Amino acid sequence: MRRRHLLAAALAAPAIAHAQGQYPDRPVRFIVPFPPGGGTDTWARITSEGMQPEFGQPIIIENRGGAGGLVGTEYAAKVPPDGYQLLFTITTHIQSPVVLRRFPYDPIADFAPIGRLGSSNVAFVVGPKVPAEITTMPDFLRRAAGRDLSFGSYASGSTGHAFALMFAEEAKFRMEHVAYRGETPMLQDMLSGSIHGGFHSMAAAGEMVHARRVRPLGASGAARIPSLPDVPTMTELGFSSRFSFSGFSGLLAPARTPPAILERLNEVFRLAANKPETIQRLRRIDTIPGYLNPSEFKAFLQKTLVDWTAITNALDLRMDS
Repeated sequence: MRRRHLLAAALAAPAIAHAQGQYPDRPVRFIVPFPPGGGTDTWARITSEGMQPEFGQPIIIENRGGAGGLVGTEYAAKVPPDGYQLLFTITTHIQSPVVLRRFPYDPIADFAPIGRLGSSNVAFVVGPKVPAEITTMPDFLRRAAGRDLSFGSYASGSTGHAFALMFAEEAKFRMEHVAYRGETPMLQDMLSGSIHGGFHSMAAAGEMVHARRVRPLGASGAARIPSLPDVPTMTELGFSSRFSFSGFSGLLAPARTPPAILERLNEVFRLAANKPETIQRLRRIDTIPGYLNPSEFKAFLQKTLVDWTAITNALDLRMDS
């Protein structure tokens, strides 16, 4: 009996080694924890298109939105760690569980970082519900005094949610927060006049901004958004340094993914993130290319968790804020 088991193992070993050596030998999926059409979806598609030629296999985008990214991320944490289902995500990977006080996954321990694609700032934009003559932040603040305003965010606990709260707090006006399941439905409601405005990624809102369907009045980050040189940052407008916070986008694998597969993923992602065409596409949507390797990305995620916990506690930022 023992000899039979040893023979079976010996026969299986070359097949297993061959299968691992051929990774990937079938399509790979990127789990995106937000609906199609938003910034996360756009960055995921840019990344997948950069990686596919190196992989020799299709990369399929699978959108699993809900609960500020928790639904898709929890799913991605529990898939088989074989390299065929990966998580492409943004800052809400850290933010949502902190704000919602619910950790269906550990944002650090449950994932193996593959790489950061880049960073991005968000613009505060207003839609048709705000009179057309309001084109600057000082104009908006004068009109906002004493009024009830409604601001949307692409997820409870997101950067957009926190910035809306900080904006209302520092400008001293009343705000109703409206949470959406992604940027696309939020933009649709803004265009229909259901909400006054909100903080948006240029990856999702850029076309509408440049077509003047929505008006940018300010932006987060330490520097102005490249395609909006005339739009001042929130800190230039006199708001606190808390608005210097920038978001990220990047790729992670489930923890316990075999080292050989991670090594392959790390290399292909690095090549894709640094391709001239990838960098050009990112810059066209006002995303700052900023590749980080796995160890750098992990340290970045750990720091983001500390920083966002401090912001959340200072704002008493919660799901129902």
